[in-house]
Amino acid sequence: MAEIKDPENTILMETTKGRVVIQLFPDVAPAHVQRIKELSREGFYDGVVFHRVIDGFMAQTGDPTGTGTGGSDKPDLKAEFSNVAHERGTCSMARTQNPNSANSQFFICFDRAPWLDRQYSVWGQVIDGMENVDKIKRGEPVREPDSIVSMKVAADVA
Repeated sequence: MAEIKDPENTILMETTKGRVVIQLFPDVAPAHVQRIKELSREGFYDGVVFHRVIDGFMAQTGDPTGTGTGGSDKPDLKAEFSNVAHERGTCSMARTQNPNSANSQFFICFDRAPWLDRQYSVWGQVIDGMENVDKIKRGEPVREPDSIVSMKVAADVA
């Protein structure tokens, strides 16, 4: 497993395919990082499915309804677009056509996706377990989807 240098800004995501470790970017997207940590600490993501998984593009999750239309009861976030590129392992917020509509849904890129750059708020990067993201079942929608078993801030794990 990758060395965790900043446990307060590291997410441990257990999926049905294995562990994924995500380094958060509080300097790039502070409000989005805060939301991911807050929802993780509340157990919001535990049991949530990967509802939209497109080969060569990304795996999307974070909707408690599993439909792609749901979110948390928290207010939507203002966009925090940056110059951080959407590369393999990049974690970024999903949203509607409104740039200020990100809430709880996010995606992990399988490959470089330059058309997303400066259009979506990047909040982290997979630093370990990308091979487990690669194993997530594909589909739009996904039949018998994989899910997040638990998602925690590393600082909270003994």
